[in-house]
Amino acid sequence: MAGTIRIKLVHSPICTPQKHKNIVKGLGLRKINQIVERPDSPVFRGMVKKVPHLLVVVE
Repeated sequence: MAGTIRIKLVHSPICTPQKHKNIVKGLGLRKINQIVERPDSPVFRGMVKKVPHLLVVVE
């Protein structure tokens, strides 16, 4: 895995557990439809897998 992945916030984390909110904040996402680029590493892939109902990986 090399390069970067683009992560998009598609749903609001308002009514989710605090752990989910911390993951979204840790990725640097604040607004709906915001896209961030992060290194394509197992750390960030794991964070995305924890909240698949909130995030989408944009290819």
